[in-house]
Amino acid sequence: ERGLARQRREDVVSRYEFRTVTKTGKTRWVDFSATFIAFHGGPGMLGTAFDITSLKLALGALGESEEKYRLLVENANDAILIIQSDRIVFANPRSWQSMNCRREDLSAVPFQQFVHPEDREGVAGAYRRRLRGEMANTPYNLRLVAVDGSVLWAQVSAVPIQWEGAPATLNFIRDITAQKRLEAQFHHAQRLESIGTLAGGVAHDVNNLLMGIQGSVSVMLLNMVPDHPHYEKLKSIEASVESGAGLTRQLLGFARGGKYEARVIDMNHLAREKTRMFAAARRELIIRERYSEDRPAVEADPSQMEQVLLNLCINAWQAMPDGGELTVATDRIHLSPEAAEELDIAPGTYALLTVTDTGVGMEPAVRERIFEPFFTTKARGRGTGLGLASTYGIVRNHGGGIRVFSEPGKGSRFDIFLPAVKTRPPPAGRLMESLAGGHETLLLVDDEPRIRQSVRQMLQALGYEVFVAGGGEEAVVIYREKGDGIDLVILDMIMPGMSGGEAYDRLKKMNPSVRVILSSGYSMDGQAAEMMARGCDGFIQKPYNLSALSRKIREVLVTDR
Repeated sequence: ERGLARQRREDVVSRYEFRTVTKTGKTRWVDFSATFIAFHGGPGMLGTAFDITSLKLALGALGESEEKYRLLVENANDAILIIQSDRIVFANPRSWQSMNCRREDLSAVPFQQFVHPEDREGVAGAYRRRLRGEMANTPYNLRLVAVDGSVLWAQVSAVPIQWEGAPATLNFIRDITAQKRLEAQFHHAQRLESIGTLAGGVAHDVNNLLMGIQGSVSVMLLNMVPDHPHYEKLKSIEASVESGAGLTRQLLGFARGGKYEARVIDMNHLAREKTRMFAAARRELIIRERYSEDRPAVEADPSQMEQVLLNLCINAWQAMPDGGELTVATDRIHLSPEAAEELDIAPGTYALLTVTDTGVGMEPAVRERIFEPFFTTKARGRGTGLGLASTYGIVRNHGGGIRVFSEPGKGSRFDIFLPAVKTRPPPAGRLMESLAGGHETLLLVDDEPRIRQSVRQMLQALGYEVFVAGGGEEAVVIYREKGDGIDLVILDMIMPGMSGGEAYDRLKKMNPSVRVILSSGYSMDGQAAEMMARGCDGFIQKPYNLSALSRKIREVLVTDR
């Protein structure tokens, strides 16, 4: 038909493709060209045919390949951009989804508008150097700003290319915001761990110093009547020692210094008792209490739990300078694996202590730092920055977690999660006499001469016969010689040479029934907890006064094994 049309000199396509079938039945593609000629005095046509089957197959494969690449680009989890003349000229769907915008929004402004202002200069310079071939394809990190103002961290890998005949860069952008957040949390945890180690060491040394002072004051006050000229001065020194000990307790709490004497606590009882004591001193506040009927109980150190509640109440009071409402509540809840993961604790049943205020609230930047040691927004002299840091350390050390909600002008809420126990706390018993002494023989082991001297005087004032050792080696020698007559050993835990732990093992080997009270400027965690688990009879925290020492000794000596 085309040939007849050409013979009639009609305007038809001179070149076209068609399929033909060979004698063997195979289909071949043909590229056919036709030219009008005069042939033997009449019109004719010269046709040329080329077998283009291989070319057709190659083009088909190329089309399939292009489709595969299109699918890969459009469904990639990373953003893929082509930037040319400071504009985004190509972007896959992930690109505009990450930036919370439409496809056309990406090309409407220079690409630098999507880069964080602090990173723009460096990114623009890198883009120009890469176009000139002066920069290797080394991935780098930058911050991007989405259309809604949110900031995300991205890792960029870019290469120079030619796009439609002009220089451009092909950019692969991976969202690493979650990774950066985890890195920040890890570095924060490392920083807290380092400061915690330092804080624990400082607290230990200060407690040893305070112990020397407290011991001497206790002995001086023992037989002093209240109208003595120096009585009030000594009581003032004792109060200062207690204030110093309170500060070291906060340091040890932040340092996750352990649970001094853990026992089952009724959180309703603790919260009610301490909240009402706080309310009596802060009458400008409206105090509300809501306690769970389930009576949640935890196994914890009572003094540290009191410290947690007091720290939160003081923090709330200081956030309400013109008065306000403080609410303390308890509950017993079950945390799912998802909820527990957000708090970085194990799933299960928890006692929930909540402290809410109607104060000034916190900006996000402040809220992120409140558990850092020595960070405070209070005026100079009004805070050490240790209250919430020690609260965090105590709660984490008890296997719990903290959640904080706060906005400027809308107050704050602190949720404290502590592992709940089913055991109910035993009824409170009668306290022993504050200065119960005895006539037993004790071995005092401590490497600090001032502590040995003051504690020896305290023990003698209580009526005890005392042997003194300046270290573990000397203690072992004395006990080997006089062990049959020694009823109790008061053993310092941290000593040079033979440590308290090693000395305890040696004493235990000589006499499996030896009674030992551990004493330390640290709290009862780590090595002390292990020694208690191995059979030590008690633990006493430095600095301790005469009353605390007498109670602990009688408690250990009269307890049946």
